[in-house]
Order: sequence, then C-alpha cells, then structure tokens
Amino acid sequence: MIVLVNGAERELADGSTVADLLVALGVPGAGIAVAMDGAVVPRAAHPSTPVPDGAVLEVLTAVQGG
Repeated sequence: MIVLVNGAERELADGSTVADLLVALGVPGAGIAVAMDGAVVPRAAHPSTPVPDGAVLEVLTAVQGG
C-alpha cells in the first residue's frame, strides 16, 4: 500500500501499524509525535493502530531549544 509520510510517498506492507512505519523510517520510539489524517496518534497506541492505504502521516521529532 502507498501512504504519504511528511509529504513523500512511501510503500508499506498491508496491515502495517504506526509502530511498523516508525521502524521502517528508522525513527526512535521516544521523542516523536505522529499525526495520521490530521489526528494525533498517542504513543501508547502506535503498536495497535493500523495505517490504512492512502493515509497521510506527519512524523515530527521533538527538539529542545528556544
């Protein structure tokens, strides 16, 4: 299936979860926020939240500073 991640198309296996996507991106499990189709996906829900075909995701990394 094809999804849009941070504006770029990405292919994922059918049945992939948000956690699977983060592993495929090489993103650490902590210090990030994920929104799918405009709604924030809580970190505790990443392993159980399926990513549907055509989903639009934003993966953001927290940074410190001011």
